[in-house]
Amino acid sequence: MTATGSHVTIHMAASVDGFVARRDGRVDWLETADEFADGRTMDPELVSEFLKSIDCYVMGSRTYETALRFETQGLGWSYGDKPIFVLTNRKLPRTRDSVEFYSGDLAELVNGRLRPAFHSIWIVGGSVVSAQCLRLGLADELRYSILPILIGDGIPFFDRLDRDIALHLTEVNAYNSGMVELRYAVRTRRSDGT
Repeated sequence: MTATGSHVTIHMAASVDGFVARRDGRVDWLETADEFADGRTMDPELVSEFLKSIDCYVMGSRTYETALRFETQGLGWSYGDKPIFVLTNRKLPRTRDSVEFYSGDLAELVNGRLRPAFHSIWIVGGSVVSAQCLRLGLADELRYSILPILIGDGIPFFDRLDRDIALHLTEVNAYNSGMVELRYAVRTRRSDGT
């Protein structure tokens, strides 16, 4: 972490078998019909308060396109008016002023621009971006929301890591929807200190 007290969190939802999307990018399985009577309820007011604590989001182009698709389907825009940095080399539609497209070095973006400017930085997809963030030693925390479904094949949570990444479990929450959220501190740092 830098002197600004910034904190980088990787967060994604995945199936029990570790996929964040089907091979074609669809996430139609995110809505499940499970019930766990002993689970916590997601109070909309608490969720809203929690989302206010996030200062900015970083995502890949496919995650951005999925968010745009959700919005056109009437499911809303999940990121409010928070700054969003979309990692892409492609020309994509910019539907709001809070979106910035970025095609440079991820470490430079996170350490050079975001950490000095924002406290709570969330990497919200996809698997290539999340793995790169871990390979570069940029993440402080990993939040893994596991949905009660097996989809058999798809895009894995992390795109091929090149080494072990040690984690420390800090919190576990089970929800009445059957979703389980695991929260880990990232323990492995690169030898160059980044």
